[in-house]
Amino acid sequence: MKFYTLMTAILVTVALLAPLTIAASSEPENSAGALYTKSVDLAHEGKYQEALDAADQALAMNVTSLAGLIQSNRAGILVMQHQYNEAIAAADAALAVEGNLTTVHAIAWYNKGNALRAQGRIAEAQDAYSHAYALDNTLVPPDMSVDVPVTATPKSTLVAGLVPVALGIFFCLGYVFRKK
Repeated sequence: MKFYTLMTAILVTVALLAPLTIAASSEPENSAGALYTKSVDLAHEGKYQEALDAADQALAMNVTSLAGLIQSNRAGILVMQHQYNEAIAAADAALAVEGNLTTVHAIAWYNKGNALRAQGRIAEAQDAYSHAYALDNTLVPPDMSVDVPVTATPKSTLVAGLVPVALGIFFCLGYVFRKK
């Protein structure tokens, strides 16, 4: 089940980036969007350190419209690497980004919950999962009575269908306004 949850989160992330990948294809290969996409692909392959390196390179480009998305992704990768304090910090950085980023924030809350749960901070994890669920009711909190190490990202089918359109518009508008 953990594998399917991780795969779903990765597919959701890839779907969110489809419009961005098209826009990034006309820019140099090391653009933030291309690096983020590379990070997602590497995480999908289980190459978490390489994925984290690509995400960090994307962040270093200071593309503010992608910061929340990249940090949310980093949080999930860091959970997979058992770097829970860093995952919490990345999730908090994603949550600090303002704007209409409901899905990004939902995933960040869920990844933060995973990190907190892995640290045994169950009450805080439950709170984080509740925030995630409030933003996206397809992110069902895990069964906290089962003592299982958390190494997966959330499972959401609604996100894969509706959010790419909204975020695609958001990123395209950001790209257009950045060019002006």
